[in-house]
Amino acid sequence: MSDLDEVDRELLAALQRDGRTTMGELAEVVSLSTSPCWRRVRRLEDSGVIEGYHAHLDRQAVGLGVLGFVHLTMQDHTPKTMAAFEREIMAAPRVLACHNLSGRFDYQLEVVAPDLQALSEYVRTTLRALPGVREISTNFVLKEIKRTHVLPL
Repeated sequence: MSDLDEVDRELLAALQRDGRTTMGELAEVVSLSTSPCWRRVRRLEDSGVIEGYHAHLDRQAVGLGVLGFVHLTMQDHTPKTMAAFEREIMAAPRVLACHNLSGRFDYQLEVVAPDLQALSEYVRTTLRALPGVREISTNFVLKEIKRTHVLPL
């Protein structure tokens, strides 16, 4: 949906700041009454612009102290191999994000673990055993400078 107007963008910005904002508060932010505001938000949800609502958790507070970036090179790029790999990744709860890349590596994974030993074990046993994986390169985060899910509107 690329036909967002200024009111849609204001609604989206407000919801990104606080997904628990009430419809009345949202309506006030964009100078609409509640019903038209609700219809706009519903349209943004139905069209897939708003994918969902969730709480942002502190990974360290929930016992996931290590964040790693794992770069993978595949043995081959057949549709069967790629589909099998991607199916396994979609089911892997420790993998927060997976991106198919151009360049030297085929995929970049963002992976969480309680500690370095657990990350190492996960890479060596689980990720290395995924369908079609030929090469793995892993980096772990020393310091997280910025992390956001807020898109610039």
